Amino acid sequence: MDRLFRNPVALGIMAIAVLLVLANTLVAVPETKQGVIVRFGEVVRLTNRYEEGQAFGQTGAGLIAKAPFLEQVVWVDKRILDVEMEQQQVLSTDQLRLQVDAFARFRITKPEIMYITAGSEERVADELRPILGSALRNELGKRPFAALLSPERGQVMDNIRTGLNRVARQYGAEIVDVRIKRADLPDGTPLESAYQRMRTAREQEARTIKAQGAKQAQIIRAEADASAARTYAESFGKDADFYDFYRAMKSYETTFQKGAAEGDPQSSFVLSPDNEYLRQFRGQ
Repeated sequence: MDRLFRNPVALGIMAIAVLLVLANTLVAVPETKQGVIVRFGEVVRLTNRYEEGQAFGQTGAGLIAKAPFLEQVVWVDKRILDVEMEQQQVLSTDQLRLQVDAFARFRITKPEIMYITAGSEERVADELRPILGSALRNELGKRPFAALLSPERGQVMDNIRTGLNRVARQYGAEIVDVRIKRADLPDGTPLESAYQRMRTAREQEARTIKAQGAKQAQIIRAEADASAARTYAESFGKDADFYDFYRAMKSYETTFQKGAAEGDPQSSFVLSPDNEYLRQFRGQ
């Protein structure tokens, strides 16, 4: 032993060996990573696994030990990851071809299954991308274009997420959300045709509302005329002279204002003084 301590080369080699053993034994687990400890290609155990509702700082992150040179740690992201879908062309039920951009968010909840089936998060995203496009085409193909502009859009997204989740579980993942970024009509004739159909539908709706308004106004006017006729009849029954005077004044107003309304305020009427029409001007 004394000979060993006197030999600096041997001490250096021993120190390096100890450092190598420690480096391959102690591993610092990040807060944002899940660790899959593998021995000869087989999963032995997990560390810092994702648990729903787990408070930050109270997970399995920190310093852990593993068998040196026999075990290795495969890191799996613990955070929410994105799947960007390539632009898809979808045919809606009203025969509109839509250019749709969408994305999904997922999280690895079972890293051991992910390691066995896919090997990495990138491979999971690659497997989910075509499934997302297929689910999007199938779901939007059952609905008209207007469904994407209504509250029904939320139900469409839920259906796509449910279908995509069934596939994601095979890779140890869970779909957190699915969203459509854009859903546009192709430029050119299809877009102009859609605008024309929308314009025609709005004009038809406006004509319907206008016709209903005119009908309602006619009903109200008829009811008002009937009510006025009843009032006149009741007043005629109570005072025939007043009713005759009131009707004559309304007739004078209509007749003498007609010329002014037609742009000729100098209009004149030639009538004999004893004309029955001017009877009310002569007084009692």
